[in-house]
Amino acid sequence: MSEATTTDLYEVTMAMSYLRERMTRPATFSLFVRDLPPGRGFLVAAGLESALDYLAGYRIRPADVEAFASALNRPTRDLARLRGLKFTGEVRAVPEGRIVLAGEPLLEVTAPLPQAQLVETYLLNQVSYQTAIASKAARCVLAAAGRPVVDFSLRRTHGVEAGFQAARLGALVGFAGTSNVAAATAVGVPAVGTMAHSYVEAFPSEEEAFRAFARAHPGPITLLVDTYETEEGVRTAARVLRDLDLTTGSAIRLDSGDLGALAVRARGILNAAGLPDVRIVASGGLDEYSVDDLVQSGAPIDTYAVGTRIGVAADAPYLDSAYKLVEYDGNPVMKLSSAKVTAPGAKQVFRCPGYADVIGLRDEGAPGRGHRLLEPAMRDGRRIAERPALEEEQARFTADLEELPHAALRVRSPIAPRAVPSERLNALVGQVRRRLIEHRRSSAAPPASEPRRTVSGREKP
Repeated sequence: MSEATTTDLYEVTMAMSYLRERMTRPATFSLFVRDLPPGRGFLVAAGLESALDYLAGYRIRPADVEAFASALNRPTRDLARLRGLKFTGEVRAVPEGRIVLAGEPLLEVTAPLPQAQLVETYLLNQVSYQTAIASKAARCVLAAAGRPVVDFSLRRTHGVEAGFQAARLGALVGFAGTSNVAAATAVGVPAVGTMAHSYVEAFPSEEEAFRAFARAHPGPITLLVDTYETEEGVRTAARVLRDLDLTTGSAIRLDSGDLGALAVRARGILNAAGLPDVRIVASGGLDEYSVDDLVQSGAPIDTYAVGTRIGVAADAPYLDSAYKLVEYDGNPVMKLSSAKVTAPGAKQVFRCPGYADVIGLRDEGAPGRGHRLLEPAMRDGRRIAERPALEEEQARFTADLEELPHAALRVRSPIAPRAVPSERLNALVGQVRRRLIEHRRSSAAPPASEPRRTVSGREKP
């Protein structure tokens, strides 16, 4: 089977019906986040590159048809129309690394209706997860206020692929390294790591463990000092580093307890030992909130290692994302259900100074000094450009972050800018709403010639 089977079953049932009814005209679907999670002032667009890889290779093979048939308990011949189907459409999207707001399309897919429907689940999976992680990681960078942040999340992420993306996305928003060797190699960022408590416990004493580690690694090295008694561990580390002349670039790591207070005492011990250049690394259940507390308290911590809470976006592990049909066969469509109304028509987002963003229609001109966020990414089922380098994505993020209002950057109680619809989009919403309501009324009303009947079925005079 191929990745085409990585989908929800109802995508298949709908596609089968579309094909049977010959509903294969172009359809446009818009993927967006309805509302930001609590505590978020912005989102960082991510997941597009994985989505494009998937679409470029999308093709339903005989084994996929057999899998669909088995899931539906139907003969394979009933699904024959799906065999050989591939993605031939176009994608317009916000490039990875750009900052986006609630309601703004992150990408739009235009393709024959069955194709555009079948890819919904995978696109939502990739864009929603990666955007959530990138946004959480970006907040850690902000909280650290210029101090290096590194990724320790692999052992706690929900799967190896999630761990890879957490490392990649951390690098995108400014992390200085990752403990994930595979990701560090693939992405081109430093691999970082020290030792575990089990390493120290394996030796007769803490000092013997530190000296053995130094013999295996010429330096600089980082020594984990809280296996037993933290302050004594710092003194032992200082003695070993000084004796072996490994002070340049070396560090100690604090992984438990009151990190702020321990960092103050550790700094004092290191300074008293003549080791002012030995750095302090802190880890252990950190996220942007705890990092912000430590930074604001003035804790002398040089590097923050964040893991579990970032790799799973612990305080906001999902996004209220949606992939909605906005146009079929040239006709704008919309959803009217309570609290989930969608705006019709293929769209564009115009980034205006101060993040006074406008969501308009695709063919609108940019208002004032605004520029377009959605760019062509795929045409005729093929990528338009090569995968961008990490440095290009980092530059996009940095440039957007510099323009974001200060209130949106706050770690606690941020205020997110709100995009507004253009006049033309508002007018289209009203037009399509009226059309749908009138159609529902005319469909519900009985023909004028139909006799009125009672519950018993007899004609009522």
